[in-house]
Amino acid sequence: MPEASMTPAAGGASDTPIVVEHITHIYPGGVLALKETNLTIHKGEVLGVVGQNGSGKTTLVKHFNGLLRPSSGKLLIMGQDSAAQPVHTLARHVGYVFQNPNHQIFSTSVQAELTFGPTNLGLPPEEVKVRVAEAAEFFELNPLLERHPYRLAFPLRKLVGMASVYAMDPAVMVLDEPTTGQDHEGSNLVRKLVRRLREQGKTVVIVSHDMALMAEVTDRLVALWSAEVIAVGSPREIFANDDVMQRTKLHPPQITQFTRRRWPGDPQRLALSVAEAVKLMSEAR
Repeated sequence: MPEASMTPAAGGASDTPIVVEHITHIYPGGVLALKETNLTIHKGEVLGVVGQNGSGKTTLVKHFNGLLRPSSGKLLIMGQDSAAQPVHTLARHVGYVFQNPNHQIFSTSVQAELTFGPTNLGLPPEEVKVRVAEAAEFFELNPLLERHPYRLAFPLRKLVGMASVYAMDPAVMVLDEPTTGQDHEGSNLVRKLVRRLREQGKTVVIVSHDMALMAEVTDRLVALWSAEVIAVGSPREIFANDDVMQRTKLHPPQITQFTRRRWPGDPQRLALSVAEAVKLMSEAR
């Protein structure tokens, strides 16, 4: 099966924050959710994980901060074997934003929710205040700091979940279906978050069915089907692979489908955005 890797930069373990070696996960009852998976994620990249429901996407990424443990195989986080590290230690390095914020949020105010993570890391109170202020400003939550999170609309609650993890400043941030339930403004804020994390040199892992998001912000895609990695490559490479698209029952962004029909069999003319399509059309005149 494909091994999801890329040429590592010099510098050692810090350049490979996550290394998955032959991980298999079997849920109670004997359900095989992940089979012999190998994956290398490098510092500063944005990696997308795609596949149909039940393919193993969330199972895979929940291993990264210890929410799940491998049935077999090995997982290295920041160069260290994760087997002996508790969840609170792994959470210092890998922040996980749940698809459903109700599985994550528990505080009685937005401010308390943002404060909990960095406080739990043992940071000085002044540093906690700075981080909370930065997160509240970036996610436009200042008017809501005294509100109870469960009295906010679902899209806003998702932003609170993202902000609470952002305030912890982990080296790796995992976003599980970040644009699900978001309006246009919320989806744009997710894109802005990914761009900021990239600028800061963070590693971002995104699980999503939003192929337009994946086309726009990711460096590589890992496609899963029936608990296995079946393809690894750039968004352009994955969207041009008919076998992967058919097996996963995923559909490239509409603009990508348009350019495939316009120039069939020419992956170099596969646009990932409207701007790319306009440029291709201009060059073809």
